[in-house]
Amino acid sequence: MPTSQSKNTYAEASIRVLKGLEPVKQRPGMYTRTESPLHVVQEVIDNAADEALAGHGQRIAVTLHSDGSVSVDDDGRGIPFGLHPEERVSVLELVYTRLHAGGKFDKGAGNAYSFSGGLHGVGVSVTNALARRLAVTVWREGQVATLVFSGGDVIEPLALRKATAGERKRGTRVQVWPDAKYFDSAELPRPELMHLLRSKAVLMPGITVTLTQEKTGRIEEAQTTWKYDKGLRDYLLQSLPADPLIPLFEAEQFAGVNETENFAEGEGASWCVAFTDAGATLRESYVNLIPTVAGGTHESGLKDGLYGAIKGFIDMHSLLPKGVKLMPDDVFSRASFVLSAKVLDPQFQGQIKERLNSRDALRLVSAYVKPALELWLNQHVELGKKLADLVIRQAQTRQRASLKVEKRRGSGVAVLPGKLTDCESRDLLHNEVFLVEGDSAGGSAKMGRNKETQAVLPLRGKVLNTWEVERDRLFGNTEIHDIAVAIGVDPHGPNDSPDLSGLRYGKVCILSDADVDGSHIQVLLLTLFFRHFPKLVEAGNIYIARPPLYRIDAPARGKRPAAKLYALDEGELEAALDKLRKEGAPSPPHHGSWSISRFKGLGEMNAEQLWETTLNPETRRLLPVTWLGRAEKGGTGGFESTAAVLTKLMGKGEAASRRELMELHGDGVEVDV
Repeated sequence: MPTSQSKNTYAEASIRVLKGLEPVKQRPGMYTRTESPLHVVQEVIDNAADEALAGHGQRIAVTLHSDGSVSVDDDGRGIPFGLHPEERVSVLELVYTRLHAGGKFDKGAGNAYSFSGGLHGVGVSVTNALARRLAVTVWREGQVATLVFSGGDVIEPLALRKATAGERKRGTRVQVWPDAKYFDSAELPRPELMHLLRSKAVLMPGITVTLTQEKTGRIEEAQTTWKYDKGLRDYLLQSLPADPLIPLFEAEQFAGVNETENFAEGEGASWCVAFTDAGATLRESYVNLIPTVAGGTHESGLKDGLYGAIKGFIDMHSLLPKGVKLMPDDVFSRASFVLSAKVLDPQFQGQIKERLNSRDALRLVSAYVKPALELWLNQHVELGKKLADLVIRQAQTRQRASLKVEKRRGSGVAVLPGKLTDCESRDLLHNEVFLVEGDSAGGSAKMGRNKETQAVLPLRGKVLNTWEVERDRLFGNTEIHDIAVAIGVDPHGPNDSPDLSGLRYGKVCILSDADVDGSHIQVLLLTLFFRHFPKLVEAGNIYIARPPLYRIDAPARGKRPAAKLYALDEGELEAALDKLRKEGAPSPPHHGSWSISRFKGLGEMNAEQLWETTLNPETRRLLPVTWLGRAEKGGTGGFESTAAVLTKLMGKGEAASRRELMELHGDGVEVDV
């Protein structure tokens, strides 16, 4: 019998509260990339760039010192160092020692930053937490302030002195010594750093960016300077691996005060696009100067705008051969581009900001790109036809490849279930099937889908719990039989080598309501795939679609039309309402205020809403399903640990384990009544 002294005692004292910057030190991977210190240095560079973006700086200087430290120097306004009116601590100390403290929460006219990459007040405090030493010097209002930290703690308190004659009037210098214990390698990847700094110069024409390497025993002192007066055009031309097929398509557009598309003043994009017939493509995108290496909705907007304009040109001139169907990737596959978007309140995927998730960014970029390219194509018809020929050849190549795959499948395929509404294409790169809860939602999905690439299979009632069902008895259940036949793969085990050549869809997407019953159906389907189709999970073919919980109806205001906004959860709802407040929309109960609706089920959405929020590949949230621990560790294992969890959740003889689980974590569950 365990005693009260047992090591496994779980009591009030077992709960630990992490304060200050301790969460960053405990789990640095949640806040930054830990392969090298590049991202924590980038946080400092981004702050200097935000000053330049706001029109308050002309210079960013980065120095790699011989002692392993890195300094970033700018000529911006300088971080305020007086006492914060509420916290009664120096603002300079707050910025570097408190998570979620910063000057970039309030966007729009009259605030410190109208547009910035900084969002959460987290960046430089993470840099400070993961540094063995960090020194800040600020020139502001005729004074010079210095403050020094170690591991996020102040070791040399704020010191003030008067600026001497001839000394600079304003700016900030941050010198950081990253703590090697938090990173896989203490070395800064020089090519990535140079690319980052060069891109800042490209995206801010007229700004001078320098990188200096101090002299060491091995390396002579060297300095590289970037300054691009022509911006994106020069950068793309210098970086292209092949000559463009037609002249570069370059433009920019930003919303004005009287914008009628419901965009905030100053929002918009600048872009430069090149189409090449062969060779690798170059693609770079940025949001408020932050590099988005994983793309996002602004890139989707560029893709949508290019496709719409070129398809319209092809249709108008009757250039499309019979039997050829164009898809957005036929246009985008040969496009190289540099895209710089300005978004008032961008929503990124994670703190490292590699991907933009803001739904409005697609509409923003597409609304400006499409008419600009339409005008250009109609002004240069012969060049437009040359581009159309390239796009049509891409479509023909894709369709030929799809036919080859179809022939290898043979003809001995089972009859497809009658309730499956199939798609027209047979290209696994684009095909996807949605397993939809209920006939009502299935009807909306059928009407709202892309018939070319999206299939819908409605499921009636709860799917059987298959965790302990033998494989040869699976097809006794109609729903499971239909799922297996529709996707074209037979049930199998983790050590089997199933024939995947009959797979009919590259993505198998579970689409259920955002309530308790929907979550239950989701778990039952995941159980089926983990237990009886594990190779599809391993290959990355299984996904979970996430429909929104809320819809915000914002009425028309002046020249701005009425708008519908969607939110996945409470956090996104509050962010959307914040944006409406900043745009001057009245809040309830005032006349003309917004209204909020909560979706209890997919059946409440019409076809257009379901497409816009959940089916459209450019704006939806689709979560890939992997083994437990695989995403974090990058391995291919994790089946055993996943099986252990599912056994506890779905096994018939695991009532005691489930009861223990509910007793430990039941308080954290929100009851949906």
